Amino acid sequence: MIQQSTLLSIVLAPLIAALLAGLFGRFIGRVGAHSVTIAGVAISFGLSAWVLKQLLLDGAPNVNESVYTWLVSDGIRMEVGFLVDRLTALMMVVVTFVSLCVHVYTIGYMHDDPGYQRFFSYISLFTFSMLMLVMANNFMQLFFGWEAVGLVSYLLIGFWYTRPSAIFANLKAFMVNRVGDFGFVLGIAGIVYFTGSLDYVTVFGMRESIAANTMQIIPGLEWQAMTVICICLFIGAMGKSAQVPLHVWLPDSMEGPTPISALIHAATMVTAGIFMVARMSPLFELSQTALSTVLVIGATTAFFMGLLGLVNNDIKRVVAYSTLSQLGYMTVALGVSAYSAAIFHLMTHAFFKALLFLAAGSVIIAMHHEQDMRKMGGLRKYMPITYWTSLIGSLALIAFPGTSGFFSKDAIIAAVGASHIPGATYAYWCVFLGVFVTALYSFRLIFMTFHGPERFASASAHDHAAHESTHVHSDKDAGHEPDVSAHNSHGAHDHHGAPHESPWVVTLPLILLAIPSLVIGWFTIGPVLFGDYFGNAIVVSEAHNALAHVAEEFHGPASFVVHGLKTAPVWIALLGVLTAWFLYIKRPDLPAKIAGRFSAIYTLLVNKFYFDEIYQAVFARGSRRLGTVLWRAGDVGLIDGALVNGSANVVGWFSGVMRRMQSGYLYHYAFAMIIGLSTLLAWYVLR
Repeated sequence: MIQQSTLLSIVLAPLIAALLAGLFGRFIGRVGAHSVTIAGVAISFGLSAWVLKQLLLDGAPNVNESVYTWLVSDGIRMEVGFLVDRLTALMMVVVTFVSLCVHVYTIGYMHDDPGYQRFFSYISLFTFSMLMLVMANNFMQLFFGWEAVGLVSYLLIGFWYTRPSAIFANLKAFMVNRVGDFGFVLGIAGIVYFTGSLDYVTVFGMRESIAANTMQIIPGLEWQAMTVICICLFIGAMGKSAQVPLHVWLPDSMEGPTPISALIHAATMVTAGIFMVARMSPLFELSQTALSTVLVIGATTAFFMGLLGLVNNDIKRVVAYSTLSQLGYMTVALGVSAYSAAIFHLMTHAFFKALLFLAAGSVIIAMHHEQDMRKMGGLRKYMPITYWTSLIGSLALIAFPGTSGFFSKDAIIAAVGASHIPGATYAYWCVFLGVFVTALYSFRLIFMTFHGPERFASASAHDHAAHESTHVHSDKDAGHEPDVSAHNSHGAHDHHGAPHESPWVVTLPLILLAIPSLVIGWFTIGPVLFGDYFGNAIVVSEAHNALAHVAEEFHGPASFVVHGLKTAPVWIALLGVLTAWFLYIKRPDLPAKIAGRFSAIYTLLVNKFYFDEIYQAVFARGSRRLGTVLWRAGDVGLIDGALVNGSANVVGWFSGVMRRMQSGYLYHYAFAMIIGLSTLLAWYVLR
């Protein structure tokens, strides 16, 4: 039996650790800050693993209970409560394990950063927020966790707050997510309107009655209530999980330190939207229109955002565009009702994407905070652990047979191919061609960074100085002064020596993440993807069950690998790797020629399809112009002009008239009285 105290310990341990590190960081010092936060997350991970064992092996029943009632309004209960089933338990283990690895890694990466204690406080608070989200049993707590991860991501993306680019990036993330959250709130409001409840189980039990209702968004046009609610909920997921067109904040989130990039992209904020839609599967299954919307948007994100990774030279941003593309794959799986495949890919992706980000951070440390891959090359012999773990992560990312990414990604492609939901054909070609794109940008990164000539040796001292001011914090008073000696002592290279491997606090998390990136698919594909692991946590209607067709050909992980070798995605991925080798090792002069030959396409990709420019022109400038017009017409014209200044002018004019009437002569007053009396008499007689 899973006790309530255990669940409270899981969520409160990171929160208490965050408060201790944040409020008492000066007293407990650096060692105290990282010790208490790592201990807090380790407790959460250990207890989460125990909960998963209880549910999976010991047959413990699911937990659905209220912990605290905040208020009751018109019969609607707003509570803090936990719903812990196998879906929740899987998410809890993934979140806490990746967070634990990131905490350990942070000791090396943020060594001697003046904001050390503050950073550990933030990432521990981030873990607490995500746990509250995934363990919620009601929409109020879901929304609390939803907004909490958004708030902490704002703090972490702008962690180096003296850099204008960091402040711009965190404001951008905050504003874009407000757009998505507006839709999310409308979806929750629709649920409350039709059910009068915020509790998951109650709402799911009334889903048929919601589906039977309609609403008019545009007068005279009836919409199915479930379709409107699900699309509104998915708009929230588009913001959190960075789906087109609300994806623009995610690449800019690279302005934060690398550990938080790994945590945001692998296990916390961006996975919240995927988890939410999977949790809401009983609702989405009753609206094919909503599923088609999810499918098309996910497919568009998977392919077109992957293309941007082909032209970017910042090592972290290439991995960020990879995250966008892989989130698109997860969303596509949701759109074809393969919810278990989406969660399975979420799990495997968490391991190898955290690995790739942390490996990129290891390279950045060694390159003295240089992030341009054109100034790297030949690092394989200097950083063997970072190289081999990066290679493992990249092989998992491109779905190399036998790696964890192969099992989850190939299952999604097969499920999309078997689906009959409108938009499935378009989605299939997007995810199929995306395999080639993923392999090309992934091994472009590997070859440019670790193979080929050592381009870093030719970098001048001026280049180093420029990147110190660009990529490292520089305000001493605000606590953002670069500490070159500290980074050199922890695996960096200086002007007098070659780069070398990072310390154990950096490489140990890489090794710990590389292991599940390689092998976890072998043990989990059967029960999670094709078995009854999720039970009633995920609902799929028979008409939408594309994954069942894939399951018919599943005869164990080994046969799945053998079967995969006969399918096109594996070979198109290999073609992508060979293309990357030819372009960046064999003929490194060709990419520039290709870019020149197809300059229009290259410019389009470099400018990220001009989404930022369109938003700047239409929404930012447009809203400012609208605000200026409203200010002039409303504030200046109506309020100041007509109401405030206008009424004052009227009073002044009337006072001037009255002053002229007060002449002080008695005969003037007598004359006025006679005129008034005559007027009254005339009115009385003539009426």
